[in-house]
Amino acid sequence: MTASSAVHDISIVLAGEAGQGIQTIEQLLTRILKLAGFHIHATKEYMSRVRGGTNSTSIRVSSRPVQAPLRRIDLLVPLDDKVIPHLQYRLTEETIIAGDREVVGDIPRLQHVPLMQPAREIGNEMYANTMALGLILGLLAVDAGVMEQDLGSRFAGKGEEVVANNIRAARLGHDRGRELRESGAIRFAEIAAHDNGNEIMVNGTEAIAMGAIAGGCQCITSYPMTPGTGVITFMAQHQHDFGLLVEQAEDEIAAINMALGAWYAGSRAMVTTSGGGFALMTEGVSLAGMLEMPVVIHLAQRPGPATGLPTRTEQGDLDLALYAGHGEFPRIILAPASLQGAFAISRQAFDLADQYQVPVFILTDQYLVDTYYNTAAFTLEPRQTGRFTVETAEDYRRHRFTPDNISPRGIPGRGQGLVGVDSDEHDEEGHITEDLELRVKMVDKRLGKLARIKEALPAASLEGPEHCRWLVVSWGSTCPIVREAVALLGRADLAQLAIQQVYPLPAELHRYLAAAEQTIMVESNATSQLGRLILRETGHRFHQAILKYNGLSFTVEELVDELQKCLSVS
Repeated sequence: MTASSAVHDISIVLAGEAGQGIQTIEQLLTRILKLAGFHIHATKEYMSRVRGGTNSTSIRVSSRPVQAPLRRIDLLVPLDDKVIPHLQYRLTEETIIAGDREVVGDIPRLQHVPLMQPAREIGNEMYANTMALGLILGLLAVDAGVMEQDLGSRFAGKGEEVVANNIRAARLGHDRGRELRESGAIRFAEIAAHDNGNEIMVNGTEAIAMGAIAGGCQCITSYPMTPGTGVITFMAQHQHDFGLLVEQAEDEIAAINMALGAWYAGSRAMVTTSGGGFALMTEGVSLAGMLEMPVVIHLAQRPGPATGLPTRTEQGDLDLALYAGHGEFPRIILAPASLQGAFAISRQAFDLADQYQVPVFILTDQYLVDTYYNTAAFTLEPRQTGRFTVETAEDYRRHRFTPDNISPRGIPGRGQGLVGVDSDEHDEEGHITEDLELRVKMVDKRLGKLARIKEALPAASLEGPEHCRWLVVSWGSTCPIVREAVALLGRADLAQLAIQQVYPLPAELHRYLAAAEQTIMVESNATSQLGRLILRETGHRFHQAILKYNGLSFTVEELVDELQKCLSVS
């Protein structure tokens, strides 16, 4: 049996019930495959339950850098009888299923690999997942020594018996994988290894957290909500390494108010949450707007409304971030497209918030925060970090009118002046006012920052000719998937515009849209939220839209198919 895989890629899926350790195996597999010199892209699908259901991890093994998921499955290793029906839509005639007949039954194209009985003999059926790990590594000809060393390190804290049992299980699986490969029963296109010693294997959660730390974050507050919780968890694990204050608040309202208090006291702070949690923070966002107080908000999107699909993905909260809070005041919304972008944008967010004294949103989604791949080590290139606070004089006025609409921000106790702030409309000193002329001046002052903000934000990334027949526009996590799909189409008259600066919109956006004959918007939501924002801001109406909102991310093949349909429309 031979897998009909692309020359450069193998798409592997390991799936089973919640509680079978699929996530642990994903972490082990990605790390070991990276150590073996492969390019890896891994993403997961999981149900909102502690036991049962069907969870899967999809691992793309490649000889070239990859940042997008595939729909097809070359090798499926099922640990539960519900896996095949659940993933049927991704299976092809060439898909190889390597599994235990005891688990999945006698199904077509099955390569029988005993897993359950050997696992029981070792001591627990849970060791079947470690056998599956060994099987995959054996099929890919990964050195068993690398596998055993990593397993020993991973389970060292659980005692010698657990380490020995996991290594024994992995060896059994590895031996079976090697036998199937050497006999020709399962054979894949050869994947070339490379020297990736300078690369790191991280996921979006870790990239966001590391970017925040690099940006000078000193305090993170949150009330846990999937998929945003991982950021505070990671920073809690490293709080002593970086002198971080990590606080799990009693609710989301307290979390954002704590963050505002930290900024008022002179510390850089962020909150991390998801849509349902952020809904409770909107009063705090308005407070930041009135106080002209910096704050960084990581909003990891998932499908709503209400609880929605809490463990799935969607780009459905752009409108929420854009319009959250009563009244009119400026904000910045950034949506990283990649792990490198997640690090860089999270780092930059703190300077932007500090400099312009506005809320800055880092808008991610479940797909991005849970995705792993190896990438170049994050670099801390030298930069000039401005001094965005002042030592106050006796005549200090917190909300003083200035030519650039940015008042000098003082910190209580740093200088001779009083740092007065109030949630009511106020005068330059921060005292409550009902002077209606002054009210107009204060609103204009706050909104007047947008012009300067727009100049400071990074440009959108155009790939392909500026004057093209078709321009595909995407934002955030969809951008790398669109990029690969566009490249596969190989058309000289097709270009892609990738947007990470969502609001204010890029200054050059209108020019790019006007230069194209036809424009196509790609978004993971039902109503084309960015498309509608662009229509409102520029007057441009997209000719076609590719929208997905079933809780799963786009795949490369899916976008190739959808783009071909769009291009066939004259």
